Amino acid sequence: MEIALRAVRDSDVPVFHRQMTDPEAVRMAAFGPEDCTGPEAFAAYWRRLRAGRAVLRTVLADGAVAGSAVVYGESGEREVSYWIDRAYWGRGVATAALRALLAEVPERPVYARAAADNTGSLRVLAKCGFRETARARGFANARGREIDEVVLVLEGGADGCPEAAAS
Repeated sequence: MEIALRAVRDSDVPVFHRQMTDPEAVRMAAFGPEDCTGPEAFAAYWRRLRAGRAVLRTVLADGAVAGSAVVYGESGEREVSYWIDRAYWGRGVATAALRALLAEVPERPVYARAAADNTGSLRVLAKCGFRETARARGFANARGREIDEVVLVLEGGADGCPEAAAS
């Protein structure tokens, strides 16, 4: 499967909406945009993101929109986020997309957060060289309560693919 990133297009936003309102995916991710379940609110959310300084990319798998990948935040506090359609889980799409995004945005450090029970996302982050730096509790909109989350950092590997993480 060929994985590629490209700039987000208006036509991607409805696909992202479908992906990011999938009940199973939302529960697994736990953290996501607040109050964006309706298509209009979701489109407005993406308009705000696209107007800001974030690096936003559409993830393509063999040319189909498979999700999104984002780097946002101020220098020294940049954070990654990604969302992959459930149909592509477990197929290496998230890892390939995150590696491509990190190669495009070589600034370090870069941080990430994941629900402590989201083992798939934690595996992706580890494969890309992120290491756990802290545990915290945060309110997960998707679960309606506070949950444990893992805070991770990527400090080295200007190409986003430290040798130790290559797999």
